[in-house]
Amino acid sequence: MTYSQKLRKVRDALLSVSGYVYHYRKPENVKTAPWIVWQEDGEGMTGAADNRRLPYQTAHGTIDLFTLTEYDETVDAIQNALDNADGIAWRLNSVQYEDETNLIHYEWEFDCLG
Repeated sequence: MTYSQKLRKVRDALLSVSGYVYHYRKPENVKTAPWIVWQEDGEGMTGAADNRRLPYQTAHGTIDLFTLTEYDETVDAIQNALDNADGIAWRLNSVQYEDETNLIHYEWEFDCLG
């Protein structure tokens, strides 16, 4: 599986949850929460053996949910979608309340193994 195919797998898992899914940043005209923004930020867990790189590459990145809703069920839907997408490892990295926007911000890290 190519790197680009791995990224599309993450995108497709998120689109199964919401139509408000954006790569890198949300458009300026999107004003109503919730929305999801995701991005790859490099290579994840890749191994080596016999002094050479193993023949696979993982895609590492973050997924951010911005919501106004306390106990938003979108959180569970995202986690279920990632669980059901074969080859995506993830962890909930942080949950924050943003005073300036009144948004609750969930952040996950992912590694797409293929």
